[in-house]
Amino acid sequence: MELRDINISERMEHYNVSGLSIAFIENGAIHMTKEFGVMKAGTNRRVNNHSIFNACSISKFLTAMLVLKLTDQGIFHLDEDINNRLTSWKVTENEYTQNNKVTLRTLLSHQSGIIDPEGSFCEYNSTLGEPAMVELLEGKTPYCKERIEVQYEPESDFQYSDAGFCIIQQVIEDVCDKSFVELMDEQIFEPLHMKNSTYKQTTLTGNNIQFSCGHNKKGEVVSSEYPIYPYPAAAGLWTTPTDLAILVIEVVNSLKGKSKIGLSESKAKELISSQGCKEWAGLGVFLDGIGQEIEFSSLGWGIGFQCMIVAYPYLETGVVIMTNTDLGVHQMEGIIGEILK
Repeated sequence: MELRDINISERMEHYNVSGLSIAFIENGAIHMTKEFGVMKAGTNRRVNNHSIFNACSISKFLTAMLVLKLTDQGIFHLDEDINNRLTSWKVTENEYTQNNKVTLRTLLSHQSGIIDPEGSFCEYNSTLGEPAMVELLEGKTPYCKERIEVQYEPESDFQYSDAGFCIIQQVIEDVCDKSFVELMDEQIFEPLHMKNSTYKQTTLTGNNIQFSCGHNKKGEVVSSEYPIYPYPAAAGLWTTPTDLAILVIEVVNSLKGKSKIGLSESKAKELISSQGCKEWAGLGVFLDGIGQEIEFSSLGWGIGFQCMIVAYPYLETGVVIMTNTDLGVHQMEGIIGEILK
């Protein structure tokens, strides 16, 4: 993949995008990186290969990779009743869970019966503090004011859910007796040398010169400068296109039986296999196409940031695009979509 017939700088000006970074994957390797613009409007802090962006919901792709690695280790089973493993909190049984139980598979594919309460999962607010995951799932924090419960029969519908990934985080921490962030460092970041990836929570300030500020659709720096989501498994990742490209390449290699983190070929195939009632739903990713031309994608969209991964793992190609500006429209309707097209 490469840039053709598009003037990136001109399109950035058109959309008021302050900074943009791209990593291209060809033949199962990083082929090229391109950086444009600045990390903070009104400054000369140029975006470079090490500039870190808020990945928002691309975090879910990484969470899926961690879960699949832990299932390969025999620690979890994708189709086991999640309540069998949760200890600090339980999914309440009701009429919707009589036939199908909530499982890691249904949680990862957003088909668990969980629906996010309206107005929930906002950015971190220092006056509110960081929520404990159990309190959040109980509906006892301002970040989520209703208890998380199953509201439709698992596998019967798709409802995109941050709460579902909070449950995944809690079960991982319950069973492994380590924080989700520690496990991600040990199991994913360190073996893949993803040195510019972090789940830093509540500690970003202007002293973090590698971190990009977020901007609104007018190109103005957002009020919090570094918006943080205190739900690591769902939306807490800060990273670079290069590091995300490394993770995509890990999927490519795993499908060939050459994983660096010990992910089996069968589990890599699960990631990009249609799940439940939606053929376009994978495990923590979205799917398009079939066979050797299957595409998987992951999208991040939050206050001040938009980003997207598109990869063709059997063709060993892909692209990661990250911006520090929220255009207020879907990625495919803004500069990311123009670049992809």
